[in-house]
Amino acid sequence: MSAARAIRQVFLAVEQAEGVGARVRRSIGGKLRNFSPFLMLDHFTIGKGAGFPDHPHRGQETITYLLSGGVDHEDFAGNKGTIGPGDLQFMTAGRGIMHAEMPHENEDGSPNVGMQLWVDLPKELKMCEPRYRDLRASEIPIAKVDDGRVTVKVISGQSHGVDSVRELAYTPVWIFDITIQPGGRISQALPQGWNAFAYTLSGDMIFGSNDSSRSVKEFHNVVFEQTGDFVEISVPDNADSEARVMLVAGQPLDQKVVQYGPFVLNSQEEVYQAMLDYQTASNGFERTRGWESEIGKRMGY
Repeated sequence: MSAARAIRQVFLAVEQAEGVGARVRRSIGGKLRNFSPFLMLDHFTIGKGAGFPDHPHRGQETITYLLSGGVDHEDFAGNKGTIGPGDLQFMTAGRGIMHAEMPHENEDGSPNVGMQLWVDLPKELKMCEPRYRDLRASEIPIAKVDDGRVTVKVISGQSHGVDSVRELAYTPVWIFDITIQPGGRISQALPQGWNAFAYTLSGDMIFGSNDSSRSVKEFHNVVFEQTGDFVEISVPDNADSEARVMLVAGQPLDQKVVQYGPFVLNSQEEVYQAMLDYQTASNGFERTRGWESEIGKRMGY
């Protein structure tokens, strides 16, 4: 007998300032911590003159999913690119990266909106070589559920017979962007023992069914218990609009997390070493010496 996952907690992701002129709703890494392998989830809004100029990372992967607008990226190894609406970038920081992420200035003045998820790296991969993978909106397979009332963008993982294109992160993670029309319902299977959460982007939806259901509005993080086989989400027949939700699950890592800003390691000593390596441009940070991104200069730095 398969069982639905119970809800552990639901909370609103409150908007706060971040970077230079950006606004974020931080749910993981804020109110929710110690939820391996997830370190941080930001729902960001970055407008004109704002952004994330040159900064380092070590020991984690970042997954950026753009909902609207455009974001440029550039790093000290000469990698550069742009993601647009519906595109993703998976970045493995590994032993060290220094980069900048800067929004477009859209002609209509609209902000650039997206999600950024930080995923921990297994300790044996903390010092791997950095790498990037882009996933374009046009490459993401789609599953249709409940007679077309539910649309699932299968970014990573499996949903209703549809497989994602390829593995994009070292730490196993499933990511779905789900849109549910009024009257629609989905039961999404998730790997047993993985940690899972849902982030509500728009509309009102119901998690669970019968006696154990919970109605949730936009900008909330719904955290599920680790036990159970699937998550059930629906939108009432009489709802005013469709609802959209990100559903994410990941394999927990049995390791200590010691984080100092953009450095995520397994001990205090390793964090000190990362800071020293960055300051002395060594052990993975050699290319920081004298490097400045072109896109970061837009902010007058």
